[in-house]
Amino acid sequence: MNWQTNSFLQEAIHNIKKNNFVDAKILLLKILDIEPLNFDVLNIIGAITGAENNHVEALIFFKKAQKIRPGDNLVNFNLAKALSETGNNLEAIKYYKIAIRLDKNHFGSWLNFGRSLDQLKRYDEALSYYDQAIKLKPDFAEAYYNKGNTFKNLKRYDEALSHYDQAIKLKPDFVQAYNNKGNIFKDLKRYDEALSHYDQAIKLKPDYAEAYNNKGNIFKDLMRYEDALSHYDQAIKLKPDLAKAYNNKGNIFKDLMRYEDALSHYDQAIKLEPDHEYLFGMSLHIKMFMCDWQNFEFNVKSLSLQINEDKKSSICLPFLSLSLIDSSSIHRKCSELWINDKHLSFNSSFGPILKSRHRDKIKVGYYSPDFREHAIAHLLTELFELHDKNHFELFGFYFGPPDSSKMYKRISSAFNQFIDVRLESDKDITLMSREIGIDIAVDLAGFTSLARTGIFAYRAAPIQVNYLGYPGTMGTEYIDYIIADPTLIPSKSQQHYSEKVVYLPNSYQVNDRKRVIAKKVFTKEELGLPKEGFVFCCFNNIYKITPSTFDGWVRILKAVNGSILWLLEDNPIAVLNLRKEAQFRGLDPNRLVFAKKINPSQHLARHCFADLFIDTLPYNAHTTASDALWAGLPVLTCMGESFASRVAASLLNAIELPELITTTQEQYEATAIELANNPEKLKAIKYKLERNRLTTALFDTPRFTKHIQAAYRQMYEAYQADLPLNNIYIEN
Repeated sequence: MNWQTNSFLQEAIHNIKKNNFVDAKILLLKILDIEPLNFDVLNIIGAITGAENNHVEALIFFKKAQKIRPGDNLVNFNLAKALSETGNNLEAIKYYKIAIRLDKNHFGSWLNFGRSLDQLKRYDEALSYYDQAIKLKPDFAEAYYNKGNTFKNLKRYDEALSHYDQAIKLKPDFVQAYNNKGNIFKDLKRYDEALSHYDQAIKLKPDYAEAYNNKGNIFKDLMRYEDALSHYDQAIKLKPDLAKAYNNKGNIFKDLMRYEDALSHYDQAIKLEPDHEYLFGMSLHIKMFMCDWQNFEFNVKSLSLQINEDKKSSICLPFLSLSLIDSSSIHRKCSELWINDKHLSFNSSFGPILKSRHRDKIKVGYYSPDFREHAIAHLLTELFELHDKNHFELFGFYFGPPDSSKMYKRISSAFNQFIDVRLESDKDITLMSREIGIDIAVDLAGFTSLARTGIFAYRAAPIQVNYLGYPGTMGTEYIDYIIADPTLIPSKSQQHYSEKVVYLPNSYQVNDRKRVIAKKVFTKEELGLPKEGFVFCCFNNIYKITPSTFDGWVRILKAVNGSILWLLEDNPIAVLNLRKEAQFRGLDPNRLVFAKKINPSQHLARHCFADLFIDTLPYNAHTTASDALWAGLPVLTCMGESFASRVAASLLNAIELPELITTTQEQYEATAIELANNPEKLKAIKYKLERNRLTTALFDTPRFTKHIQAAYRQMYEAYQADLPLNNIYIEN
């Protein structure tokens, strides 16, 4: 090093001591212009760049330094750490191994090796490396803290808390440990304790944005949305680049149906962190609620590609892919991505379930957030009432919002025991289920809103079943069966389901014959319908409408003079955008009429003003199809490949109206046009529907109850006989 580079180095070191890293880096880069292989300078610049969170650039410097001195343990450690920070944990491990081989007493290498293993979900190995770090440095608070994190990932909460406590004992101002204790208490639904730990972290570090963000999450869980938003805002004020706070604000606005606000916050989060987990899919889903189809085809192709490449940014929940992609293989891949990231099996927490003696009365637990005024409840309630209580003991586990509706009261009284577990943790609900001795646990939520998949990850019962709430595979080994029918899952499609298939003989969907159709007499005028003209309708959720579905609808309307399309009004932005899309396609936007949301019985009553229900693809009408058929309105569907795209066909087969099932877009449109222009043919179908409504399988709830109980009995007998899991076929 000559006098000039030495002068630069001394001045750079002086700037580093004053925390003036910008000027220090400029001086160090000048040295590298003169001496590009200066090992010490490469190391220092790498460290500075890493401290600036520019780990990709730091890698460049550390890699050059490591090539110069491959036998230096610290440069191997720094290179490994930078690799880990960029998400390349497998390569990081290679250099941590070198660093440890060069210096077995470097406790930092053992610690960070453990962190990389933790990121790779190799939890048992991670714990052993933390233990070695603690052995070398017994007062190593960071090692206890990281052990706590690994136990938290394993849902071994008691051990996690004890290690955080040890970290705090060794380092009383360890704010991250207080924060993570708060996160555990949040998971355990011990909200007051969670808030007190976040507050303690903020007391120690008033500018701790993460703690404010986490407090916001507590208030979101408690539905105190204004408090949640104010805490997210405080987090953003303290740390303007905190992408997760923008994401969380977006989630609040989504729940409040303020879709434009939700989208703007998701977009800001993506701008700050383009690969932020699950955001791309959530942003696209919000656009579907708004019927904002800009770049739709490109975005869906990109979504499919990202799912296949295992990118977390691809989707927020597997449920969201159902309305965008008609592919059973993609749906399974999406479920596996989510379940492996969020809900790995934690059965080891309790150990295996000891087999109970064979008994005549099978204990069936139904788990749901929807035992209230909800579409799922409208289907299920009579099943619970008709269950043979002499041979089945029914337990309802409810974890939805507080409710006092008539539906809630009716459902809760239909069980032998109805247990409100809203404020219980997944672990506690599982323990409760095991203590009761549940034989068959039926997950009625799957991946839908408010689902509690963790209950089943802990293994609440020896037999676990996916039914009704989520129309697709859960993608995990701890859900044993999925209840379906031959229309939904043809034998050639079984490979796309991780569960064994229980084939009911007619339709998988149960229905409640007690649903009341209001006697209220509407007029066309008060419903906003024209006095004359054919009325097509689709009361599906607005996010199910894709551009290709809408294109087909416009062609149908253009071919049927004076016809209109009656849709469910979800939000004013979607109404505006759909009318713009109609005009863009050369259709008078006034030929779209929007129905306001009203109570369920009145909604059923107004179906009589429609002439034909036309379905969406790839996410069909499910409960909305049964509503229409129950009210006497024919449903025309186009059947696709996936479970979600075959449900309406399943219902139509069960009510013996296969002539309303089409398999191509062309056939779907031609059939809609023919029925609208041929009143006698449509009249014959309506007559057939009225004749079949109470004589065929779809609304024969006692028959359905008999079939599902036969399925439960076969599951139970196979388990008691130690038979391997296999598909189950129930005869009519």
